[in-house]
Amino acid sequence: MQMTIRMAVGVAVAAAVVFGSARAADEKVPLKTELPKPMLAGTPKPIPANVPVEPELLNKRPDFMVPAGCVNLAKGKKVTASDKEPVVGELTLITDEDKSAEEGSYVELAAGKQWVQLDLGQTSEIHALLVWRFHSQKRVYHAVVVQVCDDADFIKDVRTVFNTDREGAQGLGVGKDLGFIENYQGQLIDTKGVKGRYVRLYSNGNTSNNMNHYIEVEAWGKAAK
Repeated sequence: MQMTIRMAVGVAVAAAVVFGSARAADEKVPLKTELPKPMLAGTPKPIPANVPVEPELLNKRPDFMVPAGCVNLAKGKKVTASDKEPVVGELTLITDEDKSAEEGSYVELAAGKQWVQLDLGQTSEIHALLVWRFHSQKRVYHAVVVQVCDDADFIKDVRTVFNTDREGAQGLGVGKDLGFIENYQGQLIDTKGVKGRYVRLYSNGNTSNNMNHYIEVEAWGKAAK
């Protein structure tokens, strides 16, 4: 009888541990990141009425929930780009955690269709991307496409997680997502736990000029199981 009771208690304890572990794995917490100071300057060009954009982010963004244990996988990681010699800045600025819009904090790539690519170092489960392009002026970047892949050349098993390219100018398919009016809080892209090692972000100029800019990219997630 005593042995039966001990066995029952042991089973109950084991079940509680398993249930607790599963519950912890499923726990969601707000994504927390350090934000730069708002820094609007100058008079931007008006955003054309024919550019589809999401409502401008005027107040604090509502909490975005991610699984507990997520970290910024992009911190300090290697960045490459279609423009081998950026007009302004170094590619290392894109993952250095400096999100300021001040001179010396951003990278400017040449005009036209360009991309930057982050190597997260290993296949990862990515739940959100935060992208700061150029937030000292209200503008919208054109034909923004974001893809995730385990292939550094983005040829095999490519997953598109965001696409505003409604005319298919990038040659990556026609997108239906809305553009983003640049803001010091950055653009948040829900990547829904997509798995991959490499993140590539495309753009094709903006509503103020034909250049492409990046201040910082964060990839929130954890190593894939």
